[in-house]
Amino acid sequence: MADMKLVPVTGIVQNITSMRDNCCELLVSIRNADGITNFVVGPDSYVINEVRLRPGMNVIAFYDANLAIPLIFPPQYRAVIIGRKNPSENMYAGYFDESLTSEDGSLKLNMTRTTDVVTSNGQHFNCDLGGRLLIVYYSASTRSIPAQTTPRRVIVLC
Repeated sequence: MADMKLVPVTGIVQNITSMRDNCCELLVSIRNADGITNFVVGPDSYVINEVRLRPGMNVIAFYDANLAIPLIFPPQYRAVIIGRKNPSENMYAGYFDESLTSEDGSLKLNMTRTTDVVTSNGQHFNCDLGGRLLIVYYSASTRSIPAQTTPRRVIVLC
């Protein structure tokens, strides 16, 4: 598996500014109950559905906890994944094994024919999902360990 531990931060976009003289990177400030968290969104960040981020938008951003971060306040992370968040739906991003259990053992996927499985560019994905980085959209899960869910949508980051 890859050496990446994705951590989610959910909140409302407060501000979006260009990074210094680099117009290819944006600094996106997200507010939630824990305060403000800043994310650098650059060319390597995957913006789900290429949505245009705007102040007031409810979003979820994932950063790699294994990367070094500057010790500043408010915290500033490099966004690996960022996108619009539906308040009535959960999102999980991470690697899944061949049994479709997340690498951290917190979620197991029960796939059905109605689950929409696509690549990051929106194309239908027909191959095995095991061993891949997935973004999972789901609404309900069991209280077991790992929690089990039937996802509505899965995005495969190839």
